[in-house]
Amino acid sequence: MNGTLADLQNAPDTRDVPLAKVGVKGLEYPIRVLDRVNKIQHTTGRADLYADLPRHFKGVHMSRFVEIFHRHREDLSMPRFLEMLEEVAAGLDAQSAYGILEFPYFLEKKAPVSLLPGIVSYRCRYQGRVSRRGEGNAGGKSAGGDAGFDRHFVVSVSAPVTTVCPCSKAISDRGAHNQRGVVTVELELGPFFWIEDIIDLVEKAASSPVYSILKREDEKQITEAAYDNPKFVEDLVRDVYSGLKALDSFPRFSVEAENFESIHNHSAYARAEFG
Repeated sequence: MNGTLADLQNAPDTRDVPLAKVGVKGLEYPIRVLDRVNKIQHTTGRADLYADLPRHFKGVHMSRFVEIFHRHREDLSMPRFLEMLEEVAAGLDAQSAYGILEFPYFLEKKAPVSLLPGIVSYRCRYQGRVSRRGEGNAGGKSAGGDAGFDRHFVVSVSAPVTTVCPCSKAISDRGAHNQRGVVTVELELGPFFWIEDIIDLVEKAASSPVYSILKREDEKQITEAAYDNPKFVEDLVRDVYSGLKALDSFPRFSVEAENFESIHNHSAYARAEFG
């Protein structure tokens, strides 16, 4: 066997077709993220990692995406995620690198009356892009050398909630229909923030939060409190929007809510955008 193995990825390509994205998709990995209470949280991430490919290269070395992600798995806080993407771009001599990371984020919540603790899962998503400054085609460097990267980063957090229908309450002689819903907040990164703070804001805007463990006294308290705080899906989105805008921390954000209606065979939906 020859001492040198063929490297086909670095072979030239004559089809004159640049690729906007090439990489690995659906990489599942144990990761660590920041946690406001416990400092660090162990969870499982699903990552998509890409770079652009100039027209004159046949392919990229796919293993490099995994090598770089493996090195960063112990600290995938928001700023570190972008640093990882910069390392991807540098390691592959690409102009731009892209990444998506989805993971469950777990919080311990105590039932409102019995105070029994339980764990609730929330869905989180990082989506980032880094691009070299002052460059034309991918893979080349400006005359002054690497001028750094432009960064774009969006975080989304999805929280389950309960809503009670104001219309049903107003027209019914007995009770009102309620349903579980999901609120998703998407934030363009400004100053540092805690995921927990966004979850708190969303849950306070709903008729009620949801819990994993409830005794009868908890169910009574939640049912009555939610009945006294009915919310249309439109109310829910507007209240979360107002809370985020009052923080004055995010250059752009969006809020969307989907209520899984209990008396319809469809969902109710609303969305608002800022910036």
